[in-house]
Amino acid sequence: MPKSFLIALMSASLALTIGCTTPRTKPASVTDRSGGTIANESTPPGYYRVKRGDTLARIALDHGQAPRDVAQWNKAENPNFNPNVIEIGDLILIKPPASAKAAKPVDKKSTLSSDKADAPAPTPEPAKPEVVAEPGIRLSWPAKGKVTGEFNETNKGIDIAGKVGEPVLAASDGKVVYAGNSLRGYGNLVIVKHDNTYLTAYAHNSKLLVKEGDSVRKGQKIAEMGDTDTNSPKLHFELRVNGKPVNPTPYLQ
Repeated sequence: MPKSFLIALMSASLALTIGCTTPRTKPASVTDRSGGTIANESTPPGYYRVKRGDTLARIALDHGQAPRDVAQWNKAENPNFNPNVIEIGDLILIKPPASAKAAKPVDKKSTLSSDKADAPAPTPEPAKPEVVAEPGIRLSWPAKGKVTGEFNETNKGIDIAGKVGEPVLAASDGKVVYAGNSLRGYGNLVIVKHDNTYLTAYAHNSKLLVKEGDSVRKGQKIAEMGDTDTNSPKLHFELRVNGKPVNPTPYLQ
C-alpha cells in the first residue's frame, strides 16, 4: 500500500475522532436591550414577560388593566420600578397584588368595630358603581359615519370614517384610565374602563377632551376625530373583554 495513501487514511481517522469528541455548543440565547440573556423561564401567574416593542400602556390594555394601576402595583412591589423604562424579559405584575385584595376586608372589620365616628366610612364607596357599566354591556355608537374597517384577526376593532374635528363620544359610562399617545399605531388615544370586565378604546383623535381619572357618561364628547398615526380621518374603536379584543358591533345600539 503506497505510503501517501496510508498518511491520508490516518489523517482522516484523526479528524473524525476529534470531531466526535468535541462537545456540541448550546443554541444561542436571545439577548435583551440591556445586553443580558433571556432563558426559557416560565412566567408566574399574574405576571407578563416583556417582549420586543412592548410599552407599559400596551401591556395594560392587552390585559384589561389601567396603565396607572399596573405602574402602581409594580412600584409597590419594586420601589426602583420605572414605568418608562422596561426591558425585554422583565416581569410585569398585571394583576392586583395579594396585599391589595387583603386590604378590603381589614378595612370593613375596622369600621364595624368602631362606634359613631367610623360608621359613615363605608358610604363613599358607592361612588364607584356610579360609573360602572352593567353586566352584558350595551354601547352607543362612538361616532357618526360609515364603517370602513370591520373587526378581524388583524384589525382589533372597527374603523368609522369621518372628518377631522367631528365628535367622538363615550360608548358607555366609565372612567378614563388612559389619555395620551404612547401606544404606537393608535395616535391620540383615550381608554375608558367601564368595569372590571370591559374597556373601550378610541384611537387616532386630533384632540383629547378628557384626562386620566375623569369620569365620563354615555354619549359624552371625549375627543375630536383625527388622523394621528393613520392616513385618513377616522375613529378606530375597540372593545376589550378581560383584555381580549372582541367585535364591538353586536354590543352597539
